[in-house]
Amino acid sequence: MRKLALALSPLLLAACNQADTATSDPWELQPYVQIEAPEWTRDAVLYQINTRQFTPEGTFAAAERELPRLKELGVDILWLMPIHPIGAVNRKGTLGSPYSVQDYYAVNPEFGSEEDLRSFIDAAHEQGFHVILDLVANHTAWDNQLATDHPDWYEKTWDGQFRPTPWWDWSDIIDLDWSQPGVRKHVGEAMEMWVRDYGVDGFRADVAGYVPVDFWETMRARLDTIRPVFMLGEVQQSSYHRAAFDATYGWDWHHTSKRIAAGAADATGLFGYYAEHESLWPREAMRLTYIENHDSNAWEGTIYENYGPALDAMTALAFTHQGLPMVHNGQETCNAKRLEFFEKDPIDWSQGEGCAYGQLLADLIAFRDANPALANGKWGAIMSQVVNDKPQQLFGWVRQQDGNKVLGLFNLSGKPVEATLADGLAAGAYTEFQTGGEVTIAAGDTVSLPAWGYRLLSSGGE
Repeated sequence: MRKLALALSPLLLAACNQADTATSDPWELQPYVQIEAPEWTRDAVLYQINTRQFTPEGTFAAAERELPRLKELGVDILWLMPIHPIGAVNRKGTLGSPYSVQDYYAVNPEFGSEEDLRSFIDAAHEQGFHVILDLVANHTAWDNQLATDHPDWYEKTWDGQFRPTPWWDWSDIIDLDWSQPGVRKHVGEAMEMWVRDYGVDGFRADVAGYVPVDFWETMRARLDTIRPVFMLGEVQQSSYHRAAFDATYGWDWHHTSKRIAAGAADATGLFGYYAEHESLWPREAMRLTYIENHDSNAWEGTIYENYGPALDAMTALAFTHQGLPMVHNGQETCNAKRLEFFEKDPIDWSQGEGCAYGQLLADLIAFRDANPALANGKWGAIMSQVVNDKPQQLFGWVRQQDGNKVLGLFNLSGKPVEATLADGLAAGAYTEFQTGGEVTIAAGDTVSLPAWGYRLLSSGGE
């Protein structure tokens, strides 16, 4: 009888589960996002470091000396582009791409030693930063030892040869085969090592959408058992927020903002992005809406080429709307050069002397910190559209919660605008960004802005 009871117990368990399901409300809201972003990401601003170009020396030790300057700027999370040895076979240029990884477990001697990296991370932590590493999981260098030891871990062409990522000109790398458990173990254990042994606070996952989402979900759970991590995925899919990434890319915002700056679209061109963001993406999702990153600088143009006179307004929008803001490697010094990607091409920091744009970035970061409604993800307020009679030019919104209210008005055109507000959403008494002047807006007021002008007004902030 005892054996029979044991044999029946799974059936009884199943019956109990069915009973529980039957008594629960099928329409009750079930949370989609299964992960918690670390508290230190609440109002965080990213800073991307290309170690090779960041200093004349191009080393971790030299970058460490710049930490006080970054602290003064106000950024919070430091994203180090790939720190691993770079492949020599089929290398592009003299020094190659950092995204051609030769060894997931090693440090590129071009940048310094393992101890130099530890020192940088420790110093960053001491000064209040968090540090994430760029992880290149989709592919490796041709001369990564894995290609010799485990050729079956790689995808192949029709004739059985190693295969770069198809369609793109990525001839210096070959694709891993993510159906192979060994690939998952090798890359996953490397991620754990950097978090456990070096104190890394998370990762920016290169071409994250080319890697199965279940791998990222598995690794997020494993990494969080070591310490709470922040994960940024280079992908634009809401499903990657369920149990893997805190932040993903807002490419549509970046490309649309450039089209508006070039006169190829008007302010209403952004409506689709914001409508989709509010309706399709989970409330917890942080979306990286960058003005510049390493790809855009190298292959699309500098901030001045891409935005021209619209630069300040678009930057102010990127730092105050529902999005995760970022400063790219030298952006704060008014860098007007496309940095060479495969060569040593250090930033000319003398460009920053008298650079008003750098001060704008610092002021915007301080403005975010003073207004909790502008916080990231679930912590910040939803944007409500300020309806007006010139929507092709005047883009406006209000973000308000817990007594803090921020009004953003942006003339996203090369002509002055006078627009009448349709209702009382924007009404209130405010303090003006940067000047500190007192401003009152009434329902139905007419507002005037010069070409590419903007206003940020706040009340009830810290």
